[in-house]
Amino acid sequence: MNIQPIVEGYGEVEALPVLLRRFVTEAQVWSVNIGRPIRRKRNQLTSEAEVDTAVKLARLQPECCAVLILFDGDSDCPAELGPQVQHWAAASACKLPCEVVIAHREYEAWFLAAIESLREHPTVRNDAGLHPNPERHRDAKGQLEKRMRDRMSYQERIHQPAFSAKFSLPDAYRRSRSFRKLAHSFGLLVRSMGQDIGVWPPATWTEDV
Repeated sequence: MNIQPIVEGYGEVEALPVLLRRFVTEAQVWSVNIGRPIRRKRNQLTSEAEVDTAVKLARLQPECCAVLILFDGDSDCPAELGPQVQHWAAASACKLPCEVVIAHREYEAWFLAAIESLREHPTVRNDAGLHPNPERHRDAKGQLEKRMRDRMSYQERIHQPAFSAKFSLPDAYRRSRSFRKLAHSFGLLVRSMGQDIGVWPPATWTEDV
């Protein structure tokens, strides 16, 4: 049984399955698989008609048992835009579980929230410092570049999957509200698929939240 993602960026096509498979491992829900993401432009994911088309396409994918839509918030407030897109998506999904997650500002803000855990990556400085508010400002990619080694530039298709495999999930959960939304949505989808996920998120993630 698959969770079928819908994403906006080329980087997320490779990165989100890496991240969601880490969730699967943490939750030990081995019967849950992650489908190859369907990519849509951001303006398509804020259009009712385009969301309808994307969700209907997701429903046609092999073994699709749930749909997860993820895109960057940019300048929009996730608390305002998210419920609207959720309403459209749920209507198109019919009885299929469907969740919408908007990364506050950018997906890369989750890396900033756990930057210490990326210091061992060969492109990240050993002294890369935590951003005081990783979701507050736009240009998380630029903030990441400031924490990378000299002459290194952030390349979405290369670094987004690599960092998704490595960054600390507990740190991101504690420091990023939109990452908590992603984790919560994953749990809802898995339970809606009839799987026993136990305690989710893990207790070690929720300390000091």
